[in-house]
Amino acid sequence: MGRWSRLVAPRLVDFTGLPETGRMLDVGSGTGSLAFAIAERKARARVLGIDPAKEYVAYAASRNRFADRASFEVGDAQRLRFAEASFDAALSLLVFNFIPDPREALLELRRVTRPGGKVSAAVWDYGAGMRMLRIFWDAAVHKDPKAEKLDEKHMPLCRAGELSALWKQGGFKNVREEPIDISLRFESFADYWDPFLLGQGPAGSYARHLEPDRLQALRDEVQRVLSLSAEKTPFVLPARVWSVRGIVPKPA
Repeated sequence: MGRWSRLVAPRLVDFTGLPETGRMLDVGSGTGSLAFAIAERKARARVLGIDPAKEYVAYAASRNRFADRASFEVGDAQRLRFAEASFDAALSLLVFNFIPDPREALLELRRVTRPGGKVSAAVWDYGAGMRMLRIFWDAAVHKDPKAEKLDEKHMPLCRAGELSALWKQGGFKNVREEPIDISLRFESFADYWDPFLLGQGPAGSYARHLEPDRLQALRDEVQRVLSLSAEKTPFVLPARVWSVRGIVPKPA
């Protein structure tokens, strides 16, 4: 998903409405796409990215062109090490629905963000808007009805209204939710299919554990659904994320 997160990251930064200066927290920083987008758009801001996976932290640090203003460290969104009101804003890109206790994580983001500061997040619309995965899972269920229970459409927080409801429950003010639509371009069928074989995410894990003949049958079904004239034909699929932002209330 790294290449697609690079497309979404600037849109989330703009949607959030960050101040020009201050300290920003990127929660679940992964490959660093969001932290780098913040650094590019806000030249006087500082950003810290945290991620529970040390491999992602090391990778993001190795790509960091903004070492004077951006840094990365291992951290858990549900148990942040920072003092209250340590940041001017906090953002999270494409990971909030993977956090075991998203409500606890959101309360932590509220705690470490100053009153009047913004907290935002975005997650894929796994149910309908993320056609890359919708095609995969529809094909998987067609070939194996038991795969339906693994379909990412069942993930929390990926439908309209769910993120904003969580933000309101978290006590944020001026909560606003919007879709962000992008296009995913694939240079060939292999460009689409091969990343599933890496075993990452629910779809990748499902594909990786299939027997060779069942994997080939799934590949054939996906290719049929895409209706490509040839394996090397480029194609474009739409994708949608749901984004939300809210303001940390000031003390009464």
